[in-house]
Amino acid sequence: MTQDSNARPAGPAQTQVPPDIFRQTVEHAPIAISITDLQANIIYVNRAFTSITGYSSEEIIGQNEAVLSNGTTPRLVYQALWGRLAQKKPWSGVLVNRRRDNSLYLAELTVAPVLDEQNSPIYYLGMHRDTSDLHELEQRVNSQRLMIEAVLNASPAAMVVCDSQYRILLSNPSFQRLARDLTGQDNSHGQLLALLRDNLGAAFEALEKTGKPFSGREVSFDLGGRTPRWLSCDGRAINTEDEHAQILFAHEEEHYLLLTLNDISGLRQKQEDSRLHALKALMAEEELMEGMRETFNGAIHRLQGPVNLISAAMRMLERRLGDNAENDPVLSAMREASAAGLEALENLSGSIPVRQEEARMPVNLNQLIREVITMSTDRLLAQGIVVNWQPALRLPWVMGAESGLRGMIKHLVDNAIESMSQSQSYDRELFISTSVENGKLVRMEITDTGPGIPEDLALKVFEPFFSTKKPHRGVRGMGLTMVQEVVAQHAGMVHFDTHYKKGGRVIVELPFSAT
Repeated sequence: MTQDSNARPAGPAQTQVPPDIFRQTVEHAPIAISITDLQANIIYVNRAFTSITGYSSEEIIGQNEAVLSNGTTPRLVYQALWGRLAQKKPWSGVLVNRRRDNSLYLAELTVAPVLDEQNSPIYYLGMHRDTSDLHELEQRVNSQRLMIEAVLNASPAAMVVCDSQYRILLSNPSFQRLARDLTGQDNSHGQLLALLRDNLGAAFEALEKTGKPFSGREVSFDLGGRTPRWLSCDGRAINTEDEHAQILFAHEEEHYLLLTLNDISGLRQKQEDSRLHALKALMAEEELMEGMRETFNGAIHRLQGPVNLISAAMRMLERRLGDNAENDPVLSAMREASAAGLEALENLSGSIPVRQEEARMPVNLNQLIREVITMSTDRLLAQGIVVNWQPALRLPWVMGAESGLRGMIKHLVDNAIESMSQSQSYDRELFISTSVENGKLVRMEITDTGPGIPEDLALKVFEPFFSTKKPHRGVRGMGLTMVQEVVAQHAGMVHFDTHYKKGGRVIVELPFSAT
């Protein structure tokens, strides 16, 4: 089989591009191109070069490239340029050039040596483009960024931006200071963000899922012995285009959340002070009414015994006398006494002030404890009692009767104060803490350094009119009964910790939502 001498080779053909095509390609290239000799004298420029510099090819050919220099480019830049060329390597950088009309522009320049077959430079090839507009835009963006950062850093409002994974991308100094104040730790930005999410609840969830903004949402943080903090929170969604190259034409968005926090503690503290004054008067009235109920119940309790004895003796005498019972003067007197006693009991029962039914609402247990401590300050100081108040920063709300729960806490605190006042110990400390138990219950512990409750009386102390203290100021003994009643109404539990031996400790547990 013979081979055709005109057949094409199996590999790809090496197409020879005519020199004129190379020339036209360079001539019409959108970037300024110039060729110089080794002394930087120009021997060729393309159309883009004349368009950018304003020099025609007839004017510029034969001139040195230095004719474009403005004299403001540092000498070190040119030293670096010539140093690279001396090493037969290209150089890239930015120069300040001058056009024919003396206007200035930024030239993003690349200069490369053209080498012969002996690897010696014979020409220099220069390519540059005018980047003045791009530089101005970058500087404008950078200046705006610096101004925005200055405003954010100087703003008294705390600001934080996080992504959909709750990673903090930006926070100003006010937010960082707030995080340290609330948590007592450095680098606790994420912890504060988690606290805000929990406290804002549905508003944050709606912002996160649907982008619905919110404003003026108040959250409060109890800080134990320190002044509580109130924050007014605004939230807004920020949607930006994804910056990754692979989704340039997909128009996908990145979602961020902006939270702005204003500290309104001063204003709210003044409002709280005014409210506490009114609350003191209200609680004084409630305590008076509770004292009246206790007095009436005590009187009924004391009177019930003799009336029952008279009734029992009357029935025994009736059986003994038989048919002669109707004419017996003693029995008649006993019947009159029994009737009078029952009437007195009925009158006393009818005179007991009625406790008004209270509507259920979300209640912040930390706030109620803080109010009780504030209202009890005078008594605590008078007894030399130090309060150690450690509230949980994340404490769910309890659905309940606010006034009843406040009264329950007040009774427990008063009980602890009275217990320590009767103690001979000079170490008087009232420890109150709140926490979340098993993700279902709000737990409150009130611990004192008094004599405590004996284990055999841990249940009996909740019975009506039973007390381990000496009676004073009239009838006593309904306080813990009322505490148990309120806790039961909220589907909770209350008990004394009999294992605690350094004083008394009472534990109250309430579900997040009690019906």
